[in-house]
Amino acid sequence: MALTLVIANKRYSSWSLRPWLVLSHFAIPFEEIIIPLDQPETRARILEHSPTGKVPCLIDGDAKVWESIAVIETIADWFPQHPVWPAGKAARAHARAIAAEMHSGFAALRQACPMNLGRDDRSWRDRGEAAAADVARIEAMWRETRHRFGAGGPFLFGAFSAADAMYAPVVTRLDRYGWAVAADTKAYMDAVLALPSMVAWTEAGRAESWRAWADEID
Repeated sequence: MALTLVIANKRYSSWSLRPWLVLSHFAIPFEEIIIPLDQPETRARILEHSPTGKVPCLIDGDAKVWESIAVIETIADWFPQHPVWPAGKAARAHARAIAAEMHSGFAALRQACPMNLGRDDRSWRDRGEAAAADVARIEAMWRETRHRFGAGGPFLFGAFSAADAMYAPVVTRLDRYGWAVAADTKAYMDAVLALPSMVAWTEAGRAESWRAWADEID
């Protein structure tokens, strides 16, 4: 398959990161089209590829898939030889549940701490009760998942899976905004940040010259 993934700036685009990480980690060949955010032509350029005017969008010939979680599910369907989701009925069900929770939830954290890989000031400041409640839920979820399913490695289900890809932007938020987290949370974050595909994305994002000023908050 000659896959193309349409994405936005790597510095900011949390939703683009998720399927990109899956494709990259499992060494599935693909081409990327990057469309910078907050430019006069941004929406028109995205609409050339995605009917929603949003990214990411995965394209293979006449097949187009948008929405990050749908793209990841499609990758798992098209490339069943790769363990995109963890094996085992209970583990896979749990992985899909927490991935869906990420897809629909944690709005307060997302708003208070936009993904920004160029943010180097990690000094802490209060982001509000709602964002703190989101972080508490995320830490508890990660802890429970690792306890139940993570014995085989440093990721949520031991080996890297789509669940880790869904939470990778959260890891960057906790890291870049200086959240105080428990030792087990920090260990998991360190594993995600050290993943070679994550390192490659981060370096590319930090090298970008485009800026989405709405995400350049203190």
